[in-house]
Amino acid sequence: MSSDTDTDEAHATAARTGEAITTSALHAAATGADTFPGVLREALNRRGLSLERVSERLRVRGITISQATLSSWQRGRSQPERARSLQAVDVLEEILELPAGSLRSLLGPRRPRGRTTPPDAEGAALQILGEDSVVEKALGARFRHFNRETSSLMVHDIVRVGESGTLSGISTTNVLRAKRAGADRAIFVLSFDDEAAEPVDIKVTCGRLAEATYLKGLKSLVLEIHFGRQLAKLDTTVVSYAVEVSPSETPATHYERWSRTNLHEYLQQVFFHPGALPADCHRYVRDKVGDPPRGRRRIPLSEAHDVHVLTSRCKPGVHGVAWEYATGPNGTGDRPG
Repeated sequence: MSSDTDTDEAHATAARTGEAITTSALHAAATGADTFPGVLREALNRRGLSLERVSERLRVRGITISQATLSSWQRGRSQPERARSLQAVDVLEEILELPAGSLRSLLGPRRPRGRTTPPDAEGAALQILGEDSVVEKALGARFRHFNRETSSLMVHDIVRVGESGTLSGISTTNVLRAKRAGADRAIFVLSFDDEAAEPVDIKVTCGRLAEATYLKGLKSLVLEIHFGRQLAKLDTTVVSYAVEVSPSETPATHYERWSRTNLHEYLQQVFFHPGALPADCHRYVRDKVGDPPRGRRRIPLSEAHDVHVLTSRCKPGVHGVAWEYATGPNGTGDRPG
């Protein structure tokens, strides 16, 4: 959707997709074992390595990190942020026999000076969605416990716009990592701007669909997808699904995804029907739902009639693609619909 007016956004047809959220864990982890300090401490204990020994092994590989710094990392008093420290994290994964990227993926954004307490899952979501959001209403009591067992590493969204310029379908591939052993399912929430745009067909190609509930009053679709197995801690799985949407009343003008955690990579693609090609497309970011867009940048339309945005180390927030149709003096012109 065009970010110029709130009125247009209220009537535009698009979908906002929430990150993967799990419901099988009904209590918080008191140990913090799904955080960078917790995983680091656990790995050090499992390998039986002292901080002195780890510091020596890093030094042999040309990386100087003091025992005091390592101690600060495992206690959560500081986190690796500089290039040298991030390089040390990559080597630590090898020394501690952890999967590549497993420690890096747990690092949050750069911290402000002084000690801070990271928000829990519910608090982090509220920071992005705000109070009393559509996602919170759709999930009810489950909202407090989402994403306790998994986190998203990579997400690929494909949005298709039909000949009339309305949303015709969304497909998503999500790579998830287990924060603790036993994770076996995830929930996804898709919200639509136009109540006429309802899901008419749902296909899950990776995973097994256990629930598909469309809440017409909230214009939201809740999907629960089972992995088909219980994951070991730090194990990964892939979930893929596609949703076909009934024609809506007004052309779609944007697509957004919100995420409350860092993603290794996020790829957005929007494919347009040859009869509904936009005159202009751009990307943008919102710090939270309802905030004004920032970082607006034009993106080109390819010969395949699609635009895409690839973001590495994608930070928490709302990430969107918007497009505009050409209009004549009377407001019609080449606009579809």
